[in-house]
Amino acid sequence: MRLPESVVILTGASGGIGLELAEQLCAAGAQVLAVSRHMGKLASLMNRYPDRLYWQAADLRTREGREQVVARARERGHVNVLINAAGVNSFALLDQLDEQALDELLDINLTAPLQLTRACLPLLRAQPKALVVNVGSTYGSIGYPGYATYCASKFALRGFSEALRRELADTTVNVLYAAPRATHTAMNSSAATALNQALKVGMDDPADVARAVLEAVESERSEVYLGWPEKLFVRINSMLPGIVDRALRKQLPVIRRYIGNHSKESIK
Repeated sequence: MRLPESVVILTGASGGIGLELAEQLCAAGAQVLAVSRHMGKLASLMNRYPDRLYWQAADLRTREGREQVVARARERGHVNVLINAAGVNSFALLDQLDEQALDELLDINLTAPLQLTRACLPLLRAQPKALVVNVGSTYGSIGYPGYATYCASKFALRGFSEALRRELADTTVNVLYAAPRATHTAMNSSAATALNQALKVGMDDPADVARAVLEAVESERSEVYLGWPEKLFVRINSMLPGIVDRALRKQLPVIRRYIGNHSKESIK
């Protein structure tokens, strides 16, 4: 997929990875319909790329919000790339989350991308070549304590991506699943960042993540996993989960300590 020929719907465009995707797409010559609930830092980026970047305010948890995005895309003429990058996180034990917080996480991370993809498929199918990009996580392959609901949403997104890719195998639409590791974004609470530092977990810059995702788009890959040794852990977990079970069991006291010290902040 050539980026200068891409007309993109990008969700979560005002967030860390989303904002970098918007900037790098525009710099490469793509046309971008940026979707977010609030404009935020997109405002200055729109001033730099007035002929390439357009904004649509929408709450993707709602049918009305998703319909607004599709309607705006139709006004633009055509779309050949959908990037589902919107997402939220919550570093908390399952019983620390209330019902509303759990529902909101699943609505944004899972229901919204499934429903928006379904609504956009007629637009994508009409193109000679089209692509759906689902931004997942390493935690879509490795269940990690303190992230049970987040892992649930990303495991499901990974499964959706795999199944949809096979479902569309005889069409012009491909599906890319991108799995970043921990990334320096505002989505992470200070407790989550502190835990990563205590466990010496590598954290990537959003610009590097966006660059890797777009390289996978251009090379027409079906999956991309970021970070080392995280890519190795994904393979080990798929073949020998007991090894990962024992390794994470040793980390539980540290994880519980950071959740306990910052439980109010980490629950969104």
